[in-house]
Amino acid sequence: MALLPNSSLSLRAEQLQLGSADLTAERTTPAASHRRRRDFVFVVNPKGANGRTGKEWKKLLPYLRTRLAHHCNVCESVTSGPSHAIHITREAIREGAQAVIAVGGDGTLHEVVNGFFWDGNPLVSTTALGLIPLGTGSDFARTFGWKNDPYDAVERIAKGNKSKLDVGSIEGPTGDKHFFVNVADIHLSAKAGYFSSQYKKFGNLCYIIGALKAFNGHENRDLAIKVDGGKWESVTKVTAMCIGNAKYFGGGMKITPTADPTNGHLELVILQNFKWHDFLINLHRLYGGTHLSVKGVSSRSVKSIEVKEKVPCGDIYVQSDGEHWGFLSTKISLLPGAIDFLY
Repeated sequence: MALLPNSSLSLRAEQLQLGSADLTAERTTPAASHRRRRDFVFVVNPKGANGRTGKEWKKLLPYLRTRLAHHCNVCESVTSGPSHAIHITREAIREGAQAVIAVGGDGTLHEVVNGFFWDGNPLVSTTALGLIPLGTGSDFARTFGWKNDPYDAVERIAKGNKSKLDVGSIEGPTGDKHFFVNVADIHLSAKAGYFSSQYKKFGNLCYIIGALKAFNGHENRDLAIKVDGGKWESVTKVTAMCIGNAKYFGGGMKITPTADPTNGHLELVILQNFKWHDFLINLHRLYGGTHLSVKGVSSRSVKSIEVKEKVPCGDIYVQSDGEHWGFLSTKISLLPGAIDFLY
């Protein structure tokens, strides 16, 4: 596995000695024993979850070496800053890695997913995506019922089961595309996400702080949407608009409860004319995923959606996978089965 020419990461590939009960197809014939075992690249964000990710990774690595010993070369790539995981992933794919595993939270996963694309298009490869959830929120993992247990994650990776994973695409007026696997959202929730990212040192409390700051001066706004290439529709007094490929965001809020990242559809949930007290009253429903019957909440299945302001002001926040993307207008669409996913 080659290093990026300008990389400051530490990339370490190790030929390992101990055995595993799974993934032993390469040892079934004498000829197979001479084949080069392919690389599993683990992209680690050591600063994730206030440094907890790096500490847990160091504890996990010996077990990981043992569990995957007879299947692959374990390659450790440590990120050094924003967007680094994107470049690591692209380099790994170019070098023919069998899998790239995001080790961290939703932000690390988001960057690794974007590394599977170049110039708005998927890279042609057989590389699979994997996840060891060790972040602050780890909301994507919740859709599959996974907990922040790295040993369980290693077992999933060792078993090698794969599924085709849908990926969302988000683009602005310039046509530049960005990709997400969890939830893209607009207006209040996106603004709250923007603020919460500044308070990650407080753990999951950052989401509450972000929401409080976002409500300060918030106004519901009239938007226009075009679903699946149809006609433009007016949506009045929008508080938040969430487009889910998966179910959770904001540290465990089940905002798009019927979303499934393998079914070829996005779930669009719109909250209209909510006041701060409406959020407090319905907070348990939002976290439990039972809010779709609440007054002012609507949901539908879509494959693409364009969103713009009725009266352009340029101040409606947009985010994807908890990462600030920009401001309206935007088009969000789905790429069904774009990536092989280890589950």
